[in-house]
Amino acid sequence: MDFALILFVLLLLTAVIKLIDKVVLKPRRIEQYGEEQEDYRPWWVEYSVSFFPVILFVFILRSFVVEPFRIPSGSMLPTLQDGDMILVNKFNYGIRLPIVDQKIIPLGDPQKGDVVVFRYPVNPDIDYIKRIVGVPGDTVAYIGKRLFINGEAVDTTALGPYVNPSQQAGNPLKLQEKIDGKTYETLNMPGDGAYLSGRSFPFAQNCEYAATDFKCTVPEGHYFVMGDNRDNSEDSRYWGFVPDNHLVGKAFFVWMNFGDLGRIGSIK
Repeated sequence: MDFALILFVLLLLTAVIKLIDKVVLKPRRIEQYGEEQEDYRPWWVEYSVSFFPVILFVFILRSFVVEPFRIPSGSMLPTLQDGDMILVNKFNYGIRLPIVDQKIIPLGDPQKGDVVVFRYPVNPDIDYIKRIVGVPGDTVAYIGKRLFINGEAVDTTALGPYVNPSQQAGNPLKLQEKIDGKTYETLNMPGDGAYLSGRSFPFAQNCEYAATDFKCTVPEGHYFVMGDNRDNSEDSRYWGFVPDNHLVGKAFFVWMNFGDLGRIGSIK
């Protein structure tokens, strides 16, 4: 269920009860019980009045400031691990109306290298997290397991084997990539990548596929995203571009991982 919608309904309900109590019920209690009228307030009114400011605070915080998420898979290894609990900045890319996700105040645009949470284009009820590698107008290519943006190879350095058997099977190679001044790490498994041909999604005509390689031009108002765990990530290579109105926010901090407290810290 949509937690934002549930919060909104609860906020509306408690606000209406609080208003009815102030305008209608409270004057009646004062008339009947005098100054001791608060002692005779119905329990459902008592709870509504007490919880209204709490619900209002959580709704504003979650809708416009910051929202917590939990990483459910290893598609963003080595940057994020299964079990990481992260915080997402909700206003970095603009203020949006909750529920309808309509941007009303533009504050900034997503940049290449940003780690973002967004509503999965195939099923908007599901939240995904990936890294933006292409913004509107960019041509993104992945050839021979090497990322190219606008015809130029992304600066890539091999760092050696990645050892984390609890999170990733096999013997992946850890790489360091640098896009627009942002440096982060990715994983590549030995051997060929996934077979990509025959994909169908909105603006698929902007893409060319050749077995395990592709080249896509990002349409206006959309973004191309990839998981850092390149051979274990279902991303824009498979289901296409992320519309701007699907963006939830920018991931910026790991605030908890119960299996590894050393994971707490900022996200690169």
